[in-house]
Amino acid sequence: MARTDPCIHRRVRLSATAPPELRTTPLHALHLELGARMVPFAGYSMPVQYPAGLMAEHHHTRQAAGLFDVSHMGQLRLEGADAAAAFETLVPVDVIGLGVDRQRYGLLLSDEGTILDDLMLVNRGDDLFVIVNGACKDGDIAHIQARIGGRCRVIPMPERALLALQGPQAAAALQRLVPGVESLVFMTGARHAWQGGDLYITRSGYTGEDGFEISVGAGQAEALARALLAQPEVKPIGLGARNSLRLEAGLCLYGNDIDTTTTPVEAALTWALQKVRRTGGARAGGFPGAARVLGQLDGTVPVARKRVGLVALERVPVREHTPLQDEAGTAIGEVTSGLLGPSIDKPVAMAYVDAAHAAPGTRLVALVRGKLVPMAVAAMPFVPQRYHRG
Repeated sequence: MARTDPCIHRRVRLSATAPPELRTTPLHALHLELGARMVPFAGYSMPVQYPAGLMAEHHHTRQAAGLFDVSHMGQLRLEGADAAAAFETLVPVDVIGLGVDRQRYGLLLSDEGTILDDLMLVNRGDDLFVIVNGACKDGDIAHIQARIGGRCRVIPMPERALLALQGPQAAAALQRLVPGVESLVFMTGARHAWQGGDLYITRSGYTGEDGFEISVGAGQAEALARALLAQPEVKPIGLGARNSLRLEAGLCLYGNDIDTTTTPVEAALTWALQKVRRTGGARAGGFPGAARVLGQLDGTVPVARKRVGLVALERVPVREHTPLQDEAGTAIGEVTSGLLGPSIDKPVAMAYVDAAHAAPGTRLVALVRGKLVPMAVAAMPFVPQRYHRG
């Protein structure tokens, strides 16, 4: 059944105080030892930055390798002969055709065709390994269990931690600990062993850089993190730089840039809908909200707004919720994410605007504390992605 709890997908914010009910990751003590400033995020106490600061962490990841604790994310596996076909009924992507140890980006949709969450999935041969957002994971697991639990086994994996090693020197650092990992290419994965424990490593991430995500047993997570941080290329990176890196890379943040009010077409995520699920054949459609989503794709259902990239034409950062107008002063949209991009040294943003104003080069105006800031619609990513495709 569709979710009805309005709090499941509320926008997640960073805050200065940490209520006592916050959960912690297996690396919590290490974050404190490293001098991290901890904040609430997705129900967890998480590091927003370390003593070097957000700008230094951002640039270090772009230049060398940064280690992120993303253990707040939800990990689960789907087991059973029918798991791939069952999961296809929930997402508008090709799951059945996904090769062994191949990874794919996916969208969990509501019955209205809007986005309940975005996720990553891997066909590991004997199961589907799925990673969902931390703020959504409890609702996601309940939703998946309710919809397809009769066709496959839905197994949460709270015993696993998740680390992300990102940057152009990530492979050099990781292969010293896990030889062979360098043979992976973007959006592939493999099982590896380290100090008697099992790892599942994918060559992927959330920064636009080459890098890896490492699923590791919670009991081994701190030892692995320390071993990675002992490599000369690697430094710890917090949520602040993770946000600036992903925005420069043109990647959505659930709760800001996509949520239960947006469809994949409005969100400019149609590249994530493979042809076999879009047009012709027995597997086209068949996912929640398919009539609306496919109608928006073929033009039979109007698309009133679209997600776009924006670059400010003055050096004024434009933050989320900033209203947007056309040059005649008519309201046309709102910013969903925005900051001063450290790598390009100019303000960048994502926003939803009326479809008529979504073409690259269109001039808009942002209302920032009473000031009119000129902006232009721009192609994303703002910084070229450097994934290792082999």
